[in-house]
Amino acid sequence: MKLFKPVVNPSPIPMARLYSHRRGRSGSSKPMSKVKPEWVQLPAAEVERLTLSLAREGRTKSQIGLELRDRYGIPSVKLVTGKSITAILKEAKEQAMEAEDLTQLMKKVDRMKRHSERYPSDHLNVHTIQLVSSKVRRLAKYYKEKGILPPDWKYEA
Repeated sequence: MKLFKPVVNPSPIPMARLYSHRRGRSGSSKPMSKVKPEWVQLPAAEVERLTLSLAREGRTKSQIGLELRDRYGIPSVKLVTGKSITAILKEAKEQAMEAEDLTQLMKKVDRMKRHSERYPSDHLNVHTIQLVSSKVRRLAKYYKEKGILPPDWKYEA
């Protein structure tokens, strides 16, 4: 006779947010389909050409994806071309910012420090600077392991 019945949870609990006391899902969700939608009329070569032209204009990878989605109706470059935006830019030997998310976090810390100088009594901002700086250090550690950042790179807020 079993005393305890194993509990089977059909839907796993989402991972807890890093710096809060609650769970939640953040970020965008990918399209459900794994094949190119039939309503996308542009061929793969044209999407690659558009990606390269947007990169030559100085857009980041995330800006390229948003532009292709909003202006040209392409939900996912990978579904249409079979390659990611990063892979397309690497094939064409275009300079693409590898650590775009890291630079955005560092800019955020910089903005918050300027805010803190202007409003010294904003103590919540001081704590938030510490949290975002921690994210920067963790992300930098990951990029060092992957070889995207040099091993001697150091973050100084």
